[in-house]
This record gives sequence, C-alpha cells and structure tokens, in this order.
Amino acid sequence: MNPEALQTLHTHLLAALASVPEETRRLFHGRGRCWPGLEQITVDWLQGVVLVSLFKAPEPAQLESLTSMLLALAASLAWQQSPAHTLAMQHRYLPQSLTEWLVGEPIDEWTLTEGGLHYRIDLGKKQNNGLFLDMRYGRDWVRANARGKRVLNLFAYTCGFSVAAIAGGARHVVNLDMSRAALSRGRDNHRLNGHDLGQVSFLGHDLFKSWGKVINSGPYDLVIIDPPTFQKGSFLLTKDYQRVLRRLPELLSADGSVLACSNDPATGPDFLIDGVTREAPGLAFERRLDNPPEFPDADPACGLKALLFRVSQADNG
Repeated sequence: MNPEALQTLHTHLLAALASVPEETRRLFHGRGRCWPGLEQITVDWLQGVVLVSLFKAPEPAQLESLTSMLLALAASLAWQQSPAHTLAMQHRYLPQSLTEWLVGEPIDEWTLTEGGLHYRIDLGKKQNNGLFLDMRYGRDWVRANARGKRVLNLFAYTCGFSVAAIAGGARHVVNLDMSRAALSRGRDNHRLNGHDLGQVSFLGHDLFKSWGKVINSGPYDLVIIDPPTFQKGSFLLTKDYQRVLRRLPELLSADGSVLACSNDPATGPDFLIDGVTREAPGLAFERRLDNPPEFPDADPACGLKALLFRVSQADNG
C-alpha cells in the first residue's frame, strides 16, 4: 500500500462519490488483484455508509496514511455533495473484525436495497454484515426463475436467496443453516419485504445430521448451494461439498435445477463441474452466471463461481 497505490484508491473513490449508485454496490474491489498494492482492500457503498474493509494487517505507517487519505476524502467537495454521511473501516484480519467509525456515529443495524428488495444488515459487530454483494446476479437469477417452484436454500445465512425467490413467485422456500441467529435475520428480511412467512420454512440444523428432514420436505424444483469455504467444525469446502452433491438426486424433482456456488479463489469452476459429474451424473451443466462488473478479477477462475445445473432430460428417459 505505497503512496502511488493510495493515490489510485483516492482517485477511484472521488470518481465513485461523484455518481454514487441509488442502491448498495461495491465501489472498489482490490481483492480482484487488478490494482497492485491494493489487493487487501474493498470499499462498499451502503447507501450513505462508506465501508472500507482491510483483509490483511497493514504496516502502522501504511494504516496511518490510509486513514489520513480517507479523512481527506470525507472532507472533500465530492463527499459533501454526495449522500455519504458515515465512513467506517473494518479490520477483517482481527479476531473480532474491529470496526473504526472515522466519520459519523456508530451504526448497529442498517437497511440496504438491491433490486428494489430490502435487507437488514449488521455493522460493526460481525465479520460479515449479512449480504454478500458479489452474489447480486445470483439473487437476480433466482428471482427471475423461481415462479411456482419449491426451493431449497442450503447454507441460507440471512436468506437473501429466499427473499429473492419469494419476490419472484416461489411457491415455498425451505432455508437451512446452523445459525439460528442468521435465520432470525432472514425472517426479518422477509418481513421487511412484506412476504407471507407461511411460504417460508427455517431449519436451524446441521445439514449433515438433518438429511431426513430436508429430504422429507422435498422434492424441490430448485436447490441452491452456497456454503462457506470453511466453517470450523462443520464445513470444509474441498471435503464436504461432495457430500452435498451426492444427495441431489434424492432432493430434486424430475425437471429440477441447481445453483451451486463457491467463492474459494483456490478452486476454479471445474471443481463444481467435476464434482457434480462424479456425484450426481444425472445433472447436466448449463452455464456459469456472470459476476457483477464491479467485481473485476485478474483471473476470472478465482472470483465467485455460481454455476447452473439441470436434471438431464436424457436421464429422465
């Protein structure tokens, strides 16, 4: 994070503030490795809140320079003429992901808008705020393809896919996640959008101990799999994803489809394609969804992978 890199970031953010989006968006995605020296920084526009996230501890002098640059940004004419009112810096590399409030008062909860839908997030309390912005096109696809379907949302977290599915006319969505707190926030998100909770189920269980409940609630016309890369004691992507994939034939309806996702930069799309071919050969790969343009990556294989599969008609005879 040398002075030249910081100047690049400053210039980028000044331009972003001149025309901030109406809805939440990423403003700067250093993790895509397109800007040397800024690989460990992201900046998000949270509709009035500018959130700078650091994923690796900078040298003290670098942190001081970054903080000075951000405070200068907040004093600029571009900031004053924008809707921005709060500037926060989250130290994601620390155990509690400490958040510093550089400008404005601390905010515990905030409501974001994406595609006209509303999502409540946490700020300053958790590593992840509750909505992964790189999955925007995935939520859009679910919303556009959910009408009349019974949907299973595995590793549901705060139920962003579920909100999108119900908004798109899904008949019913079953959400499963180990975190009951995350599912509670999922209920909040559905309520924010005026959804009928009678169309939504929330299962706070360990998936690998609850296959019976999940299968008995099926079959499903759409299964969404969006696990963490690693969750201590419960999920390791390279070992446990195949355990999910081999259950798909039991879960899917005769013309069912799957949205399988991975955000592990160390594994490319072939990890999922080969896994489905091996564990659920009755499914055919259709395509990989594009990632939003605000998430450029020097190597597209390292970015978010959101892949679509469908039960092969040949397999149905």
